Amino acid sequence: MFWQKDAETMERGEIEKLQLYKLKKLVDYVYTNVPFYRERLDKAGVTADKIKTLSDIKYIPYTTKEDIRDTYPYGLFAQPMKNIVRIHASSGTTGNPTVVGYTKNDLKMWSDCVSRLVVAAGATEEDIVQICFGYGLFTGALGLHYGLEQLGATVIPISSGNTEKQLKMMKDLGTTALVSTPTYAMYIAEVAKEIGIDPRTLKVRLGLFGSEGCSLEMRSKIEEAWNLFATDNYGMSELCGPGVAGECRYRNGMHIAEDHFLPEIIDSVSGDVKERGEWGELVVTTLSKEGIPLLRYRTKDVSCLNYDTCECGRTHVRMEKPKGRSDDMIKIKGVNVFPTQIESVLISIPQVGPHYQIVLKTVNFMDDFEINIELIDGSLLTKYSELENLQKTIRHKLQTVLGLDAKINLLEPKSIERTAGKAKRIIDNRVK
Repeated sequence: MFWQKDAETMERGEIEKLQLYKLKKLVDYVYTNVPFYRERLDKAGVTADKIKTLSDIKYIPYTTKEDIRDTYPYGLFAQPMKNIVRIHASSGTTGNPTVVGYTKNDLKMWSDCVSRLVVAAGATEEDIVQICFGYGLFTGALGLHYGLEQLGATVIPISSGNTEKQLKMMKDLGTTALVSTPTYAMYIAEVAKEIGIDPRTLKVRLGLFGSEGCSLEMRSKIEEAWNLFATDNYGMSELCGPGVAGECRYRNGMHIAEDHFLPEIIDSVSGDVKERGEWGELVVTTLSKEGIPLLRYRTKDVSCLNYDTCECGRTHVRMEKPKGRSDDMIKIKGVNVFPTQIESVLISIPQVGPHYQIVLKTVNFMDDFEINIELIDGSLLTKYSELENLQKTIRHKLQTVLGLDAKINLLEPKSIERTAGKAKRIIDNRVK
């Protein structure tokens, strides 16, 4: 049942004792090896000796994505380049990319964390796993790849795109597990039906999804389309990549590898640490990384933590599926809106598909929005009374959930661009 049982079933006291030991060691490590952190810690008056309990982490300043970009490319590295064996990076579409480096020990830790989460999700050495993430500087593909290989599973590194070829490989090679974004899994199923393949007749039994949010409603759609068991996992390149957390078979939150990552929940505005069980911004300290260790990294993901022991027996804290990102949250007329709230409503309506876009605009000097939504049956566009009734239904349901009224644009099937990566949900046309 377990891949690393001794580590994953430690008592809470043991976990926190290990975390405190590693935190104090980490503070010393970055103070010695990273000038950026030496300056930050000196300014805050923090040394390892000041950390007496885990709650003393509050004295350590936060680290942000901007800090990594401002010290581009290697300013936060704690090891000389001769010890860095791998580099990954974000796309850098809004400035310098966030560059991260891995030592040999980092890669081993990363593979261990991924192996744990895929086993918790139900993967075994008997599985044939098709990885439909793009290979390259993005951490998703290689992260899952090495963790699955370490488990003993057979990996098909097909990468993203060429969807008909993806389906041919699934059918011919007997793929039993799929690694992709949730939206790409839906798109593959869509293409399959177009070319006469029922996805439910393939051998794919397990979905290991990540890289973008997946509402419970979207998960149900994927499971219905594929007849598989869908799980979610969490990570980001700054922390290591996928492997920070993942769902087990009970899917009651994502287990965080607490022997390697120390999570907190804070108020994203004040920066204050929240009480256990409260929602807020997830902050993570990397307790084991050598290449680019991070103190109190602000992920901007909105979640909460559950410290109860899971039914599966694992004792590590579970994070709830993020509601969204604090920087993806849209404020319209004073109301906070997350795209996942809209997705949950749309997926419950049978006449529309899971593909939508939120278009932000400026009306009378105020922020406003409308939503483009694909119909499943394009012929509905000629049935004006049915179309009008459907628009009213969607507007009413969204208003109930969001407290806002939005213009609804119902579109032809496949009129919203598909992608093998993260779906682009927000189009910002507001006057700057």
